[in-house]
Amino acid sequence: MKKALLFLGVLSAAAAQAQNCTEIFISEYVEGSGNDKALELYNPTGTAINLSGYRIERFSNGANTSNSGGVTNLTGTIQPYSTFVITNGQTVTQPNSPACSPALQAMADQLDGAYPAPTYMNGNDAIALFKNSVMIDLMGKIGDAAMTSAYGWGDQPPYDGSVGRVWTENHTLIRKASVKTGVTANPDPFIVNQQWDSLPKDTWTNLGAHTCDCFLSVGENKLNSVSIFPNPSANGVLYVNTNNTIESIEVIDLLGKVVAAEVKKDQSTAAVVVTDKIKKGAYLLRINFTDKSSSQQSIIIE
Repeated sequence: MKKALLFLGVLSAAAAQAQNCTEIFISEYVEGSGNDKALELYNPTGTAINLSGYRIERFSNGANTSNSGGVTNLTGTIQPYSTFVITNGQTVTQPNSPACSPALQAMADQLDGAYPAPTYMNGNDAIALFKNSVMIDLMGKIGDAAMTSAYGWGDQPPYDGSVGRVWTENHTLIRKASVKTGVTANPDPFIVNQQWDSLPKDTWTNLGAHTCDCFLSVGENKLNSVSIFPNPSANGVLYVNTNNTIESIEVIDLLGKVVAAEVKKDQSTAAVVVTDKIKKGAYLLRINFTDKSSSQQSIIIE
């Protein structure tokens, strides 16, 4: 699995976090040349998620069902704060249907099936993510009559070409970092730039990594007082002092990898973190407490 970029931001309110960051959602949408199509999912939780029971459905050209748009059952696992990429699976060029780029397919965790699989989307198809019978995210609007003739959705309805511009065709779309949960109700209207940022066609460089506010997640809003000194650290150690009993400490790099970890058994509210074996750079220091709360702080190792 590809690791997610970490967003070292300000803690959100506990009430809001309780409703967010609990289920995977669509984090990137690639609608490129030919069949160069891909979808990226993001796991905003601190637990690996088995994809058994998850599926993607395509609602083609304003349809109310996915009968003509294709359904793909997902397989595998998304690691915590990580992504899962599914790309168009066509490997042989056929009349009026080119093969998907091998370079794009090489970025996939799963290749999609044959036509009319979901990654044959062309801009005016709604893409939905389901967990069993429940829709947990939606990109587009299911049953949008405008999509029977329009090229796709954009930044201003009615999507008849009179105003605004089309975003869902010939673009890569990335979910805004502030989005922490999927769309579970059919929007009316669907306005793309409310939750998505746009990149030029055939931009794949962001696939496999997603920036999301959810990394500072549930359980981290307890008012734990934490001081870290020195920060930045150039002498190979960090001194940590808190008002709560420390259970363990982790140093996490910007790809989400734990590069150092220590379990505390002395019921202490202080710790010394040895960093002389860690490469210089920016990291996240995660402190887990015995009451199951946690705190995270950005650190610099020089």
